[in-house]
Amino acid sequence: MNILALAFCLLSAISAFAASTPCANNPDTRQLDYWIGSWTLPSSNGSGTTTSNVHLSLDQCMFVEHWENGKGHVTEKMFAYSPEDKKWAGMFADNEGRVHIFPDGVVSSGKAEFRGPSRGPNGELILHRLTVVRTAPNKLQETWEKSTDNGANWSTAYSAEYVRANR
Repeated sequence: MNILALAFCLLSAISAFAASTPCANNPDTRQLDYWIGSWTLPSSNGSGTTTSNVHLSLDQCMFVEHWENGKGHVTEKMFAYSPEDKKWAGMFADNEGRVHIFPDGVVSSGKAEFRGPSRGPNGELILHRLTVVRTAPNKLQETWEKSTDNGANWSTAYSAEYVRANR
């Protein structure tokens, strides 16, 4: 009898938790789950160890990446799905004073793409495109591209392979 009562209480608590965290059970907000975890970014020239740790925040509604290149450069990226807008949005900030907003994001089937504008040093419009692609169960490819002609042509500013640290 006590086991049955305990099981009922446990199921009630799980149901209450699931109801209070709507992002935990929404398949749209779970599309970036493949990115959660600890990652290393192998260096082609052996200089420094770059790491990335991705976790959930705000009752599992926001993905947060903390990235360090081992030489003092630190960034954080935040991404979340808006059920009202039916799209993803994100933000990048680093310890060198850069901030980029990505108001237009699409995530599907192991690929995420985020876009957003900023201004260059002379006030020119620069469009940013950040993609995170799952290339294998324990590997990702992240690419940051920039366009100065409203997306007609793109140049790669950064590209890295992520390898899961805890396999």
